Amino acid sequence: QVQLVESGGGLVQAGGSLRLSCAVSGRSFRGLGMGWFRQAPGKEREFVAGSWSGGLTSYATSVKGRFTISRENAKNTVYLQMNSLKPEDTAVYYCAADTDARVMLTHDFGSWGQGTQVTVSS
Repeated sequence: QVQLVESGGGLVQAGGSLRLSCAVSGRSFRGLGMGWFRQAPGKEREFVAGSWSGGLTSYATSVKGRFTISRENAKNTVYLQMNSLKPEDTAVYYCAADTDARVMLTHDFGSWGQGTQVTVSS
């Protein structure tokens, strides 16, 4: 079973940057599709970014050009670099993983981390 542990959240001013990390354990990292999601108070959880086998990545329109997902296989870690942060980026950010390639389209991941809070002040 895959275990995911996020870190790197915090409080930042608008226009600032943060890098989130997600450490993966429990199975081979290389075959996993990885995703970042977020959930703001009173809102549904939404897809932010995904990293798929073969180096493919995808992003929500709201973060494209500002956020970058990357993975470091040697450390079994996936990152989310967030630049030009806006108050509307405030949310709990979750890391997710799945072996099924269909999650690239469905975003229906099977394994989730506990989340890390990101707060962007105006």
